Amino acid sequence: MERVVITEGPEETVALGVELAAGLRSGDVVALVGGLGAGKTTLVQGIARGLFVTENVSSASFVLARTYRGKMSLHHLDAYRIESLEELFEVGLDRYLPPDEGVTVVEWADKIYDLIPRGALWVTIEFLDGDRRKFTLRRRPAGSPRS
Repeated sequence: MERVVITEGPEETVALGVELAAGLRSGDVVALVGGLGAGKTTLVQGIARGLFVTENVSSASFVLARTYRGKMSLHHLDAYRIESLEELFEVGLDRYLPPDEGVTVVEWADKIYDLIPRGALWVTIEFLDGDRRKFTLRRRPAGSPRS
């Protein structure tokens, strides 16, 4: 099943994140794909708000991962600077795919596609015009081939 959502600006992107958070369960993975400035971190901020995280959520690009505490843990990974899958294993971030507890959201998930578990929620973000974005949400079903 696929769902398409058009947002008119950052506030609506945050609201979409809050809505997505309401349906997340411990062990879920959300895989985000989109260009620089597309709104990936803004969507993560909305997911964090929906999980009642009180800390300020920012890009994890320079630290690769951050964990925030809320209604359940939010593990925020950013694969932008990952050069190889081995690098991800070396620093132990594979333990969040899927997490034992909490939810993992991965920015630039397409860079580590083979590590994203089947059943993850994939969110592709496209620029439209101005602040408008197109979000395409789909689950990668269990047992599905790479698509």
